[in-house]
Amino acid sequence: MDLKGVEMTWLGHSAFRFRTGDGVVIIVDPWLRENPRCPAAEHDQDRVDAIFITHGHFDHMADAERLAKEHSAPVFAIHEIAVHLESLGVAGVVGMNKGGTAAAPGGVTATMVDAVHSGGISGPGGIIPGGSPAGWVFTFPDGPRIYHAGDTMVFGDMTLIGELFSPEIALLPIGGHYVMDPAQAARAARMLGVAAVVPIHWGTFPVLAGTPAELGRHLEGSGIETVEMAIGTPAT
Repeated sequence: MDLKGVEMTWLGHSAFRFRTGDGVVIIVDPWLRENPRCPAAEHDQDRVDAIFITHGHFDHMADAERLAKEHSAPVFAIHEIAVHLESLGVAGVVGMNKGGTAAAPGGVTATMVDAVHSGGISGPGGIIPGGSPAGWVFTFPDGPRIYHAGDTMVFGDMTLIGELFSPEIALLPIGGHYVMDPAQAARAARMLGVAAVVPIHWGTFPVLAGTPAELGRHLEGSGIETVEMAIGTPAT
């Protein structure tokens, strides 16, 4: 997996931190403090320049409000989540929708793409609408193009995502039950045409039983690399 100088750290489940060569930090799907797989040393962040959310479930945005306020960081999310965060007093929220491309700090661009899942936001009053779940395709200056699929099953338009945006690396859920299992994720990787897959959203709870080893077996002969990242250990 060639990150071309971008530092990528898996924080457990679907949470990631990207750090560009000039130090800009982008957090995706921040679920840290209550995430049983996130190291305690990562529950708080020294620097956050932008936050991206794929959908409204707690295990993808529970720490978004806190981090945004602590670091005065803009949050990029689908319109309904943006409105919800603004109602909580989060400033600098950028609401958008699928097909849109946002300019983030550090010259990073991010295009919101489709995902097939649900997206309600749980709160004290029950579940409120969270808009439609999404994925993000990130383009880093002089770096790779990385597709974070969020929570999803495999779907036919992954071929179109591959054709339009040519991601080199895909962060794909493999746990099953709530998301794709390894067999579906392998099919998704082939449709996307990526060089490498980082499996995410597995092992957090017993029901998320898919494993990177299974994904690797389903990708045998494809030429696509399966990269099992160690949580909290940066890759460059």
